[in-house]
Amino acid sequence: MSRKILPIVMCGGAGTRVWPESRESMPKQFIPLIGQSSTFQQSIQRVDGPLFDTPIVVTNREYRFLVREQLEEIGAAAMIVLEPTRRDSGPAVALAAEIAARRDPQTIVAVFAADHVVLDQPGFLATCALAAEAAAAGSIVTLGVKPSEPAIGYGYIRPGAPLGKSGARRVEAFVEKPDLAVAERYVAEGYLWNSGNFFFRADVMLEELNAFEPEMVAAAAAALDGAKDDLGFLALDKAGFERAPKKSIDYAVMERTARAAVVPADIGWSDVGNWDAVWKLSPQDESGNAILGDGVTLDAKNVHIRSPELLTAVIGVDNIAVVATQDAVLVLGRDQGDKVKQLVETLKRGKRREAIEHKRVYRPWGYYQSIDSGARYQVKRIVVAPGQRLSLQKHFHRAEHWVVVKGTAQVTRGEAETTVHENESIFLPIGVIHRLVNPGKIDLELIEVQTGSYLGEDDIIRLEDVYNRPAD
Repeated sequence: MSRKILPIVMCGGAGTRVWPESRESMPKQFIPLIGQSSTFQQSIQRVDGPLFDTPIVVTNREYRFLVREQLEEIGAAAMIVLEPTRRDSGPAVALAAEIAARRDPQTIVAVFAADHVVLDQPGFLATCALAAEAAAAGSIVTLGVKPSEPAIGYGYIRPGAPLGKSGARRVEAFVEKPDLAVAERYVAEGYLWNSGNFFFRADVMLEELNAFEPEMVAAAAAALDGAKDDLGFLALDKAGFERAPKKSIDYAVMERTARAAVVPADIGWSDVGNWDAVWKLSPQDESGNAILGDGVTLDAKNVHIRSPELLTAVIGVDNIAVVATQDAVLVLGRDQGDKVKQLVETLKRGKRREAIEHKRVYRPWGYYQSIDSGARYQVKRIVVAPGQRLSLQKHFHRAEHWVVVKGTAQVTRGEAETTVHENESIFLPIGVIHRLVNPGKIDLELIEVQTGSYLGEDDIIRLEDVYNRPAD
């Protein structure tokens, strides 16, 4: 096949089933769940080679700097497109097809999720080549994973007659997630898991979308027509994109089109959908225990411990997972993994911060981490990357005291500009306009002590910001 495949990596999900490591402020695609790199980085590295064109990453505004930073960490290039709102996979695929068609209507597009794992890279590449061949002939192709077990957490595909010599087969039916008895029958009858990865020619997908969801195509076109460059990101037009119906590509096209095809894939695939899936992919000892971090087991079997910062010990238990972070500990039976999403919803209704963000909160300039707090005070550790700067801002309800513990700070305070070195401090009274800059070559670390009647993050009035964040 002479044409390169244009990979579109979808990178906007929240991944609540692997809470407490995955939270909306740092979702699972940016976390090293399996191996040393994140699943997003692994997804980008999988499509690095002569078979593929430079990838396009579709994400949202909140994750844009995370995407860029993680691309830089692995030395990868990508076009980064920002969705103004989350509209499910249908509008995202319509957008991908529209971008590709404007380059060349015959472009072969491959849509991949950023939070999946593939263990067999050569098999993945061979499967992609087959899927692209079938897509070039006019099919809309999904990768159907050969089941390793009768899983109840996946939708299934019933494959039909072969289509040409590509190895693709016609899709007889898409079926919803089954119960165990039905899943066992599906596996016995040769059904495949629906991986949610798609290959298509840009013009073919647009034809089908125009037939079934013309508003989706119009919204994607309008969003691109009104798109603007934003610090090197392509920011879609909000009004145009929001006209798109909120619908998955499965419901929008795949379950309605006569062009659906499937290529069987035996590539060590997992969507890493819950903690049980992570345990299955992790190295295990002779008792089936998988331990990441500081964990100890005694008379335990098939236990999964993830505790990078705390000593976590379990005794006399089987088939459980224990996930410990700085501010939350989850203990669950490994067969109860799909209930974690319900737990997170319960925490959100209770307005628990832990449902949304970690104690360490990442920002475009670095991160801050809560150390201690009380009724009228809060202590944070702030780390600013070299050359980065916080917004020019002020507060109505709090004063701040900064103590530099590493590096050098350039501080604007009112009309004055001051350099603060290690073991030096500076006081910022309530209402003073201020800014923090790291002019050095190493990380700037400081301890911030806030005091006042209200210490919420929404008491930040941004007057000027190099990251184009909205003024508060």
